[in-house]
Amino acid sequence: MDLTRLTIREAAKRLKNKEISCLELTSAYLDRIKNLNERLGAYITVCDKKAREQAALAQKRIDSGESISPLAGIPMGIKDNIMTKGILTSCASKILSNFIPPYDATAVKKLYDCGAVMLGKTNLDEFAMGSSTESSWYGVARNPWDESMVPGGSSGGSAVAVAAGLACFSLGTDTGGSIRQPASFCGVVGLKPTYGIVSRYGLAALASSFDQIGPVTRNTEDCALVLNAIAGHDSKDSTFRNIKYPDYTSFLKDDIKELRIGVPKEYISEDLCEDIKHSINEAIEFFEENGANVTEVSLPATEYAVSAYYILSCAEASSNLARFDGIKYGFRASDFDNIFDLYSKTRSEGFGQSVKNRILIGTYALSPEFQDYYKKAQKVRAVVCRDFRKVFNDVDIILGPTEVCSAYRIGEKKDKPLSMSLGDIYTVSVNMAGICALSVPCGKDSRGLPVGMQLIANHFNEGTLLRAAYAYEMGAGGIGLCW
Repeated sequence: MDLTRLTIREAAKRLKNKEISCLELTSAYLDRIKNLNERLGAYITVCDKKAREQAALAQKRIDSGESISPLAGIPMGIKDNIMTKGILTSCASKILSNFIPPYDATAVKKLYDCGAVMLGKTNLDEFAMGSSTESSWYGVARNPWDESMVPGGSSGGSAVAVAAGLACFSLGTDTGGSIRQPASFCGVVGLKPTYGIVSRYGLAALASSFDQIGPVTRNTEDCALVLNAIAGHDSKDSTFRNIKYPDYTSFLKDDIKELRIGVPKEYISEDLCEDIKHSINEAIEFFEENGANVTEVSLPATEYAVSAYYILSCAEASSNLARFDGIKYGFRASDFDNIFDLYSKTRSEGFGQSVKNRILIGTYALSPEFQDYYKKAQKVRAVVCRDFRKVFNDVDIILGPTEVCSAYRIGEKKDKPLSMSLGDIYTVSVNMAGICALSVPCGKDSRGLPVGMQLIANHFNEGTLLRAAYAYEMGAGGIGLCW
């Protein structure tokens, strides 16, 4: 039996029944990482010793008979822009290649409290700026379905780890689609929660009003289990939403009768690849045949969303990344004449080209002479929010593709940043509005690569997303693992 093929629920059941031990499960994943990680580039740091220690502690909790979380003893990966005490957190950048945080992010601490076992820190685009995980200072990550293809980004390493059996689940971050897009490319489930329900304390900020931590899992049930663990109160995060948090597994029912689903006409456009259009149309048919009420809706601001998103997110990134100056922490240039020369050389040598480009764009947009761009982008953001509010008066869920295309070849779009950015046209609006969205596998393209369906719901309606995705999984079936 290959233990790395088990879902969270399956593994938890076997651990509880003493059919396997936490150390056996963890060792199976560590062995697989040892064999495949050099090829796939899923992890930047592997925590062999810590993982075994945590597995031993989880086993003691299980053996004692105490009431434990379903995540006790379950191996996980953590994206390398989320703080982990005493463990390198590099954001896949040279400028933080020696940074060891003195604290854990709240989301990580909550998972530790559940007894989850951390296998290591997963690869990403540098500072989460990218859509392919090609800009990492530690090297590219590769799609396990076809290693010549990108896994998506920026949470590419997290998606690769789950898809290739190098983690039972992982945490990613989503600023404009960075969980959903790699989940789509790698054939796994990825959730971008409502802004504020998962603490951002301990997340290295890219664009603070967009960033959100979320789970990457093998199926919808696993997604609900992880969300149960990481959602909820944190006094250290001022953007926390003070609401009553449900048990998200209670929404996992295959009954979708009378569910109101809207399909935006802007999402089924001429730019959409035929293979993806075919898979989405089949998914629509499934929901209609199972009692859901599917109607066409309109999100007119979609065509402006990408442009506005990049102005706003780059402006916030320019401000957030100003702290990396070679003084407090991280890389410092060795040869400089004065403090201003130190700043310049540290940032020039420490940041990659993609990060530099976004800092320059953001600084430009925030400069007094050109603030009209920033103001107009904020107005577009308000219109995007208005469009969603209007649509959600009539539907429960919005259904569409996660991406314009499926995975493309490594290097194919590296020198075409505009083409890469336009691929996020269906995802960035969700972050601009702060609502929740989930990508679930819904088929394969003509090359046998996964296709993702995106489900979008209003604030705090993760349960509705999980209900729809679970019903789809139960009725239409998953696409299977890639090994």
